[in-house]
Amino acid sequence: MRQIRQMLRLARDGVSAREIGRTLRIARSTVQDNLGRAAAAGLTWPLGPEITDAVLEERLFARAGVKQGARRRVEPDWPSLAREMRRPGVNLMVLWEEYRDAHPGGYGYSRFCDLFREFERRLTPVMRQHHAAGDKVFVDYSGKKVPVVDPSTGVVREAEIFVAVLGASSLTYAEATWSQALPDWIGAHVRLFRFLGGVPRLVVPDNLKSGIHKASFYDPELNRSYGMMAHHYGVGILPARPRKPRDKAKVEAGVRFAQTYILGRLRRLTFFSLAECNAAIATMVERINAHLMRRLGTSRRALFEAVERPALRPLPAGEYEFAEWRLARVNLDYHVEASGFLYSVPHGLIREQVDLRLTTRTVEVFHRGQRVAAHERRYGGSRHGTDPDHMPSAHRRYAEWTPERFRRWARAFGPETEGLVIAMLHHRPHPEQGFRTCLGVLRLFRGLDPARVEAVSARAVAVGALTYKSIASILANNLDRAPRPSGSAPVIDHPNLRGPRYFH
Repeated sequence: MRQIRQMLRLARDGVSAREIGRTLRIARSTVQDNLGRAAAAGLTWPLGPEITDAVLEERLFARAGVKQGARRRVEPDWPSLAREMRRPGVNLMVLWEEYRDAHPGGYGYSRFCDLFREFERRLTPVMRQHHAAGDKVFVDYSGKKVPVVDPSTGVVREAEIFVAVLGASSLTYAEATWSQALPDWIGAHVRLFRFLGGVPRLVVPDNLKSGIHKASFYDPELNRSYGMMAHHYGVGILPARPRKPRDKAKVEAGVRFAQTYILGRLRRLTFFSLAECNAAIATMVERINAHLMRRLGTSRRALFEAVERPALRPLPAGEYEFAEWRLARVNLDYHVEASGFLYSVPHGLIREQVDLRLTTRTVEVFHRGQRVAAHERRYGGSRHGTDPDHMPSAHRRYAEWTPERFRRWARAFGPETEGLVIAMLHHRPHPEQGFRTCLGVLRLFRGLDPARVEAVSARAVAVGALTYKSIASILANNLDRAPRPSGSAPVIDHPNLRGPRYFH
């Protein structure tokens, strides 16, 4: 409009169209066309103050015979087409052919595509991506938390909000968990799939440490427990790129919407348990999914039932049971340690690296993909869980680790130390379970004067101190120089002990 005003001023001053074009750096034909439009509209220089740029544009370029904003041809129902685009196998060519069948005089394919893209740009930004039905579900934790009050102590504990949004229908799921740790993260996925009643093709998470060990666009490294959950449901994990929020724009918008609906509407309520909080959140989630999406003219739930539910794959026969995977190395006593307890494996695997699968009820041990041991998980009682079938025969693979070898090492210090080793081995249900204790004690004695080692050993047997910590305490506190306690404990009845040895 600024150029047109200059054209009118120069034309009034008698400047030719060619010279005006050279001055304004536009074609002479453009100058002639605009001057003709101005003459037809009765516009001459100077223009009045009421002729704003908008008024000038309307008077010069308004199309005769067509109402401003109206289309020349019959338009399809764009919201309906946007919903159809989420169905598997549907593209713009299919929709255009159906449109031309109903309206033979309608738009051509290229104009049809332009108008559809123009409609998409009027939608919310997250809907600019094309998401096929049943293809992806986006998952993340909200940055906001919900407070939960302990009714007995009054202590306030904040719970995390897990949010998931399906790509095609925008169906939303949310729940509260105590943390973002692996058990809560995987448990939220299990309940999400139960809520959907099926499984999409891909899960798109953020690069949460519980799920992704190493973020990478080309080769992300998944947490093994998270990967086993995905394998159970037959779903792929496609982490979003680091610092690329548009990769998961769907869930980012869902998070904001969930915060408005959930945290905003529940902010005045006080929750006294996580279950009570999740019941309130479930009510809000139903309201979110029943809410009418203005641009599409339907709700998330209706769109899910019509388009996305049929495209989801069925759930497996049983729900995934959370299991934590760890690496471990088999000790000299052919046991592996898990959460402070020891579980046996076949003795031939001594010094081998194995995989542990821990559930609330079982501990399974795998070597090179094969399960070699299974135990009931222990939470109390004896630290050792030993399967008799795992115990070594007379010709063990590692024959050098025998009670006789430990006695030979102890004999180098003296008879008292040998007696201590025999007592420690005899004190265990199986001698092999005392190997590590003997090894640790003999390392404590390394470099000490043999006379003091003998005194410490005699003191330990006298007071029944047959553990590594007890003997280390005797050394640290110089108790070997203190007088022995009066009285005696039962004598160890063992043929290899030289003289009486006492322990409690």
